[in-house]
Amino acid sequence: MNDTLRIDRGLCCYCGACVGVCPTEALVLRETELRLDPAKCTLCRICVEFCPVEALSLSPEGSSPPRPDADVLRTDAVVIGAGPAGSICAKYLALAGLQVLVVEKKQEIGTPKRCAEAVEPDTFESVGIEPHPLWLANTIRAAALYAPNGRSVSFGARTSAECGYVIERKIFEKHLAKDAILAGARYLVKTAAVDVIRDGGRIAGVTVERPAGRTRIRAGIVIAADGVDSLIAKGAGLKTVNRLKNFMSCFQYEMAGVRNVDERSIHLFYGRAIAPGGYVWIFPKGNTLANVGVGIQPPKKAGRTPKAYLDDFIAARPGIFAGASPVEFNSGGVPVHRTAETLVADGLIVVGDAAQLVNPLTGGGIRLAMLSGRLAAEVAVRALRKGDVGRRSLGEYQRLWDARHGKFMDKMLKLQRFSDRLDDGELNRLAEILSGPVLADMAEGRFLGFVKLLARKAPALAPFAVKYLRT
Repeated sequence: MNDTLRIDRGLCCYCGACVGVCPTEALVLRETELRLDPAKCTLCRICVEFCPVEALSLSPEGSSPPRPDADVLRTDAVVIGAGPAGSICAKYLALAGLQVLVVEKKQEIGTPKRCAEAVEPDTFESVGIEPHPLWLANTIRAAALYAPNGRSVSFGARTSAECGYVIERKIFEKHLAKDAILAGARYLVKTAAVDVIRDGGRIAGVTVERPAGRTRIRAGIVIAADGVDSLIAKGAGLKTVNRLKNFMSCFQYEMAGVRNVDERSIHLFYGRAIAPGGYVWIFPKGNTLANVGVGIQPPKKAGRTPKAYLDDFIAARPGIFAGASPVEFNSGGVPVHRTAETLVADGLIVVGDAAQLVNPLTGGGIRLAMLSGRLAAEVAVRALRKGDVGRRSLGEYQRLWDARHGKFMDKMLKLQRFSDRLDDGELNRLAEILSGPVLADMAEGRFLGFVKLLARKAPALAPFAVKYLRT
């Protein structure tokens, strides 16, 4: 049987070292995928000898090099995912004296970002973080909303405590991981959780794929912080899949050279032709750098992608984008519906995007992710100390979450449903009559002033608003 060059995807770090030494150009690196052209490969072994992580090997055709199972690891808590929810949770679990493992499937925490990077006021204070200049890109003092006809209405921060932020998430997530590690947590990167471990009906750990092989991590409690496509929540039998109509499809450029916009404001653009069921955003990061993106719902309406809508938006505004170019682009999906029905199982808590803890109106999730991570840690610590991690005991997490944030989330969902049903003419009319204070109240879930304003100045919309915004 002939030998062939094998690439172990679990070990490969996509460094490109093998590509640089291959004499026949048989290896090609495409971002995070190393490709082999068998017709060019001469099996010279140069790449095998040069690979710094032994990801390349010569093996008989039709077979793969063995990857042995590693020993079973044991810990008090295992956190799946090193995003904001997972790292905040890990930090507070470790501060309570627990042994904590954090499993992250990517080899680099924080990349690629799937986020517009805007953060609401009081986010950092609520989870005990001091803003740091290394990851704090910009301070936001106002929000400007634009109707389809271009008319805008703004509302601003009344005090410094009400200012929002745009962060550099790639650095921010590493900062959160560093804090958790200093508190005592241990991180395993390039380690993918592939299944849950059950003891009877209880989730008792996870099976992971590591560069060294498959490992079973047995834990007193599992925290699923593995994002909107959470494999662990699904593996535990929880329903976290959204229907298409409750999902927003997003595409974003990070652009340099964005000019003629107020860099102390975030800018939101609405209209059926601009972003059906959603909006376009410009979130300045300072010095002409900005996140420029779009979310639409449902995706691909009339056969058009979010990228097509965004490209049209940019092309129509040469005064802002004539000299701008992308330095990065990102895409992803955001749930814009209610929180997942069930956030706990025996031995398991679900946090952040995995639990659909996203503001249904804005799609923002960083603040809610970190709040859920801290709350999950507090509940998990109490449950482990009393020796009861059953669904009923961990249900305290869901009860506390609903009590603290449930009403606000419901109000934002109602406002999202109301705004989604407005046509362009109605949006233009609202831009004429709305004021900053009314908008500020609406953003905080207070709708009475808005309904009264409609009754006076747009009576045709008032019953419509009452229908959707009734509390």
